[in-house]
Amino acid sequence: MKGFIDDANYSVGLLGEGTNLGNVIDNYVYEHTLTGKNAFFVGDLGKIVKKHSQWQNIVAQIKPFYTVKCNSTPAVLEILAALGTGFACSSKTEMALVQELGVSPENIIYISPCKQVSQIKYAAKVGVNIMTCDNEVELKKIARNHPNAKVLLHIATEDSIGGEEGNMKFGTTLKNCRHLLECAKELDVQIIGVKFHVSSACKESQVYVHALSDARCVFDMAGEFGFTMNMLDIGGGFTGTEFQLEEVNHVISPLLDVYFPEGSGIKIISEPGSYFVSSAFTLAVNIVAKKVVENDKFSSGVGKTGSDEPAFMYYMNDGVYGSFASKLSEDLNTIPEVHKKYKADEPLFTSSLWGPSCDELDQIVENCLLPELNVGDWLIFDNMGADSVHEPSAFNDFQRPAIYYMMSYSDWYEMQDAGITSDTMMKNFFFVPSCIQLSQEDNFSTEA
Repeated sequence: MKGFIDDANYSVGLLGEGTNLGNVIDNYVYEHTLTGKNAFFVGDLGKIVKKHSQWQNIVAQIKPFYTVKCNSTPAVLEILAALGTGFACSSKTEMALVQELGVSPENIIYISPCKQVSQIKYAAKVGVNIMTCDNEVELKKIARNHPNAKVLLHIATEDSIGGEEGNMKFGTTLKNCRHLLECAKELDVQIIGVKFHVSSACKESQVYVHALSDARCVFDMAGEFGFTMNMLDIGGGFTGTEFQLEEVNHVISPLLDVYFPEGSGIKIISEPGSYFVSSAFTLAVNIVAKKVVENDKFSSGVGKTGSDEPAFMYYMNDGVYGSFASKLSEDLNTIPEVHKKYKADEPLFTSSLWGPSCDELDQIVENCLLPELNVGDWLIFDNMGADSVHEPSAFNDFQRPAIYYMMSYSDWYEMQDAGITSDTMMKNFFFVPSCIQLSQEDNFSTEA
């Protein structure tokens, strides 16, 4: 079975009937409470398999190229490689990671908008030819260092977020495309298609209408210069919900039929990232410090501002210099859940959650209502699979949270039905009985 390397250093717990994600989290909370209270992730790989099935059911005409920088853990890459997805890589390291899994160069695109010369040369050496470009300087670098490059012109979209142009940082204008096509002709660089990207924060479906219309214009323009165009990349921006995917498909499907009809020889691809992995990972963090403050310190959000009740600042053992790094650039897409059981009528207090660095930027949740917590209590954050599982900063000597993988038997069988055979994967899986006492060393037989 293609995609699973022999030296994978992870294991996946196969959950028996009656055992679920909550049981797994409970067990590892118990273990970590005894052994040092480090933060940890639980990754449900079955959710990735389900997302792949959902994609095939709704937008089968569009081939996904997973954005590796979103979550490059071996288990994620191997599952997706085995399911036949392509990969969108931003660096030499990412290209090497997926090629080690046996992914062919044709299923890899190099998407960095600002490429180092050494990395362009590496792409040329390993046969990764398809790459994106949005300006003349990049085009000249590609021409000098990658003679077999096949370039997608990255055009800007007009998704306006918060009154500002949200996606004009990268991507060229339609007006500038003719100049870039002229340059490519002079430099003997092969232009094979167009890429655009619509942010997941964009709520206007008309953006896709304009983007696809612009892409068609560029295809026609390129034809005037003698280029053979055969690929359209509609980028990422897929949140992971079935509703959003169906909504996007409802908008683009008729437009694709008009502008890029089946039988035209044009391959439609996309770059989903968080779509596949966000919901698959749950993060458990421990409260390491606590401070009582006056309630009027909280001037916005929820809470009884100005009341006599105390408010609490809780410091956790993970923050923006670790698993919450994306919080520096975007809002947190998850609500903290208290792990310990508490009474339904227990009072709730205005609270804020902070990372351990004591940096003013290290605020994870500005304002929320929680029961009073103690040092040593645990908080659970779901939807933490995107842009969170990476090497942490050296700031305050943070440790990278452990990752424990699991999968239900039903998802395991679904994965086999998708073409992943058990013989080559069995070394990574162990059976978890319904009465679990999980540990990484457990190695139960999965044979019937």
